[in-house]
Amino acid sequence: MRKILSVIFALLLLNGCDTGPKFSVKGNISGAEDKMLYLEASGLEGIVPLDSVKLKKNGTFSFKYTSPESPEFYRLRIDNKVINFSIDSTELVVVKAPYADFSTSYSIDGSEDCKKIKELTIKQTKLQADVDALVRSIQANVITNDIFEDSLASVIGKYKEDVKLHYIYAAPNTSSAYFALFQKLNDYLIFDPLNNKEDIKCFAAVATSLNNKYPHADRSKNLYNIVIKGMKNTRKPQQKTLELPKDKIIETGVIDISLRDGKGNIRKLSDLKGKVVLLDFTIYQSAVSAAHNFTLRDLYNKYASKGLEIYQVSLDADEHFWRTSIDNLPWICVRDANGIYSTTAAVYNVKQVPAYFLVNRKNELSARGESLKDLDAAIKALL
Repeated sequence: MRKILSVIFALLLLNGCDTGPKFSVKGNISGAEDKMLYLEASGLEGIVPLDSVKLKKNGTFSFKYTSPESPEFYRLRIDNKVINFSIDSTELVVVKAPYADFSTSYSIDGSEDCKKIKELTIKQTKLQADVDALVRSIQANVITNDIFEDSLASVIGKYKEDVKLHYIYAAPNTSSAYFALFQKLNDYLIFDPLNNKEDIKCFAAVATSLNNKYPHADRSKNLYNIVIKGMKNTRKPQQKTLELPKDKIIETGVIDISLRDGKGNIRKLSDLKGKVVLLDFTIYQSAVSAAHNFTLRDLYNKYASKGLEIYQVSLDADEHFWRTSIDNLPWICVRDANGIYSTTAAVYNVKQVPAYFLVNRKNELSARGESLKDLDAAIKALL
């Protein structure tokens, strides 16, 4: 009897704590009979399941959940298909979608901000499709490496300018602006808050607006911390006289580089004498990184057995991200902890990344450039 009373008391206590304001999400999913529809929270620590329902033939559904104290993100999911939306003061959001194109062909009413999030989703989906098409073209040898890199930079650049102008700077105090900051391409953030000064400005604009309205919200604090870290990473150090290691230039024919790889071992560029070396400066936490490394892997697979080595220098601010990214790369991967203010990058006059240099078998600098134009032919000639 005492145990039963304890259970009843616990239930009453739980119900008493669940008397706050609620938001509702309801609508219709066509062509999804017997499918499970999930309501999930997209929190800072990951995805949290909140509720679920098995859809009937008519496809109607209705969820109700406690309203957040500050704007938060949620999603509806069927299988691996997702619809993202945000909730602030909105009490009701109505979603209608076909199962086949669940993530892109849905309609959402009750929140203008949620409509903006849909627009951003459509744009990101198109961007991913455009990049995938470029990758297929280079795989099929339809386009050359230099055309691939130029086209890739162009489509990503246009996307970022569009989103900056019409979604982030136009309304930095909205959930859609926050959502735009964290969109991804090939699982990499399109806007880089740790290495790119212009992108940090976007994060700062949203952080300031969010902090003014919701100073105690976890998302406000997290975004503020990201901006501070990014500003620290990209803050130019006090000007120092850069002394070129002339003795090493004379001795080896290149300015030597000595950095640690992912296992903590010192790897020297000069130790690769006897091989043709592609020296590559890059940032892994970049939207173009995956496609960039795909191109390098193609060259590596083609020429490694003939004497090619790749010495890749990361200028990433996030060491953990770099270590995770290099797990399956077959070439030499090192990291300069000074990031974009790397002395080594400055000595090599690297203005932007990725940047490439070719070193011949005598350890002499043979060619340089900031694109992969004619690189295949140049490598073949040196081998």
